[in-house]
Amino acid sequence: MNMKLINIGFGNTVSANRIIAIVSPESAPIKRLIQEARDSLHLIDATYGRRTRAVIITDSGHVVLSAVQPDTMSHRFEEE
Repeated sequence: MNMKLINIGFGNTVSANRIIAIVSPESAPIKRLIQEARDSLHLIDATYGRRTRAVIITDSGHVVLSAVQPDTMSHRFEEE
């Protein structure tokens, strides 16, 4: 099995095979999704205290917050 890892900033990586979506955190539904993930302990904050610019939704139900722009991350996803 070939595992591809996507850099999400600050030395953190996520398995490309597990990513369902990379979205912007501005909309109300995404903010609700983040809060629900936080309440159910499925939120992974990889922003290191910086502003959240991308939200990664995985097939395991985990939500990952990143300080990297979604389009930057999608370019990294395409390169791999």
